[in-house]
Amino acid sequence: MATANKLTENHLTCVICSEVFTDPATLQCHHTFCKSCLLNYTKTQPEAVQARSIPCPSCRQQTSVTNPDSPVEEWVSQLKPSHVIQGLIDDFGPGTKGVEEHLCSVCTKQGKTTPAISGCSVCDVVYCEGCLQMHNMMQGLCDHEAAHLSDHTKTKVKRRFMCPVHRDEKVKLFCKDCKQAICTICCSIKHRACKDVDTIESMTPLVKEQLISKIGQLRINMAATNNNITSRKSTIQDVKSNSQTLKDQVIKTRKTVMHAILRKEKQLLGEIDKVTDQQLHELQADIKSQEIELQMYQQQYEFTANAVTSNCEMDMYAVYDSVGETSTDNRDTDNRPAAGRVVFTHDLDKLSKAVDELQLGEVQVVHDVSDPKSSPVLHHTIDCKEDGDVKNPCLYDVTVLIVDGMKVMVVADSSNKRLKTYYTSNFKSFHNQLLLSNGPWQIAKLSESQIAVSVPVSQEIVTVKFTPDPVLLSTIKTSKEYYALACLSPSQLAVGTYRQFHSVDILDMTGRRLRSINTGVIDNPDYIRVTSSNNLLVSEGILKSLVCVTSEGDAVFTYKPRGNRALTWLLGITTSTGVRALSYPWGITSTSTGDILLVDQYSHGVIQLTKSGQFVRDVLTQEDGLKDPRGACLDTDGLLYVTSGRYVKVFKFCRR
Repeated sequence: MATANKLTENHLTCVICSEVFTDPATLQCHHTFCKSCLLNYTKTQPEAVQARSIPCPSCRQQTSVTNPDSPVEEWVSQLKPSHVIQGLIDDFGPGTKGVEEHLCSVCTKQGKTTPAISGCSVCDVVYCEGCLQMHNMMQGLCDHEAAHLSDHTKTKVKRRFMCPVHRDEKVKLFCKDCKQAICTICCSIKHRACKDVDTIESMTPLVKEQLISKIGQLRINMAATNNNITSRKSTIQDVKSNSQTLKDQVIKTRKTVMHAILRKEKQLLGEIDKVTDQQLHELQADIKSQEIELQMYQQQYEFTANAVTSNCEMDMYAVYDSVGETSTDNRDTDNRPAAGRVVFTHDLDKLSKAVDELQLGEVQVVHDVSDPKSSPVLHHTIDCKEDGDVKNPCLYDVTVLIVDGMKVMVVADSSNKRLKTYYTSNFKSFHNQLLLSNGPWQIAKLSESQIAVSVPVSQEIVTVKFTPDPVLLSTIKTSKEYYALACLSPSQLAVGTYRQFHSVDILDMTGRRLRSINTGVIDNPDYIRVTSSNNLLVSEGILKSLVCVTSEGDAVFTYKPRGNRALTWLLGITTSTGVRALSYPWGITSTSTGDILLVDQYSHGVIQLTKSGQFVRDVLTQEDGLKDPRGACLDTDGLLYVTSGRYVKVFKFCRR
């Protein structure tokens, strides 16, 4: 039986309710669950309901249903039953133990191993034949219900419901006022003032129904909590990985700074060597001159001394005539310039302050925009008005690339027909631009160093590489004026044009149309975004709509709220249905968790939706300084970039 218990615990237990399977069903991923548990879990997954499939609580794989048009309640019932699991439950599950496994509870306490034959439902113990007779003879126990174990193993014996206060009295009533099961004596003594008392028989179905509902809710809560725990564990790994990445970046920055310091040290040491060598050369030359002069003085000294000591007047006057005009006493040998002294001027206080203020970087906690408790804070603003611009910039889109570890912001300036790049600290320095044949519209990121940009008036799609300066790679000629543009795969682009009759075209990288996707209500796609699940988000300002379809054209959701749109975006309120009416939706981006950020131009803001199209909140409004926003994107650090007139405003999200 140990094998049966192990089989039951490890293979015949539902992971949702933690009990032995009831009506087991196996999904396409080969995981098995109770049908009722599976139904309750499916109802909590709106994405799966939208996709018309049953999600696996263990591996998240979707199982297609036989009849997707039927109600959700029928989806699980359509699953084929698991006859193998049910057979194992019948053979090894609860209720299959033999009589020989039960020993008399009274005899066991006396050290005996007498097989039990009956069990008392009130005492909740089992007895052998002799102990059962003693049990039935004892006063107060004789009316207890006892059942033979052969029946007890097959059907659970119903225990008599006895009053915990008056132990010999059965519980027959239920006080609704006190929400307590009571006996008749309790009712007459303690519950005389209560107004609503009913029988146990009439209340039991209601209580059981509420408990079953509670069990279902608890199962849902357990599954949701388990998912949260799994998500948090994954987040812990991400946090640890991010911490190590940040440490590596700090070490790399420190090495860069140390390299600069060592380079400066080498420069200063070289200057010292150069100046010192120059001084030594001058001093050596001066010494040589002094030695020659000393030798001349020695010769004059010896010649003069010999003349004086010779006592020959002729020799004395001859020497006197040769040196008479030169006065050795008046020669000032100290007039030679002294050698300069090489010094290293430094200010230790200033040096210490400079080291303390050394800007290796900044460590801060940046929350994701998906966190509903986070609030936007303006990080910095980039003015995209540059020398040479003929008109005031009109920025239709923005994206951020990572080129050789450096952030490169690219903006599509339609009025000046240029792509502009910024990539210094805080993007304050304008570096380069690429002149196009006409005004660019939407940017699609092909990789971290390459983009494609639509040029609708010229019927072109241009691909550009960044080094970080922009380098034109190719110009793809198209048959239509494509405005909206997104990268569906490395070899396919999703594009949209005006008057396209509810469709988005899929092109290859030569501009050849491969197929069209039905978008439902959208006539003139303004912007397209491909989600992490490869669905297409398509917006249109005129129709005030956002739709989501699969890459095959199946509808996922349509966000087109009704109501007084002018009032809702002017006052910043939601409609009575709990959604945000749109004024003129354009740019689209998505978060790491799949939430959707939608630019609403005429309301001068950005709204947040769930990945299933449910309104969450207004992320940015006109009060945040936005004016006629069009494009938006998120970078790897969670910073949100939004075009606003001639500016790009960058926001970080913090908890206040």
